[in-house]
Amino acid sequence: MLKLGENLKKHRTNRELTQEQLAERLGVSFQSVSRWENQTTYPDIEFLPALAGIFGVTVDELLRGERMREAQ
Repeated sequence: MLKLGENLKKHRTNRELTQEQLAERLGVSFQSVSRWENQTTYPDIEFLPALAGIFGVTVDELLRGERMREAQ
């Protein structure tokens, strides 16, 4: 299940970033970040690696909210 908006907000607040600060780092408006978190819209795919890098997680973890288990 896609939990992108919920995860963005969780990671942003854990890093003590405002929507404005995150938006500035990405070169978008804070309204865009707000819409992503509210799941009104989703970020362009090109922003996913940048968001994951800012939060220190994988893109998959950002989308799903959990780390993938490594293949045995």
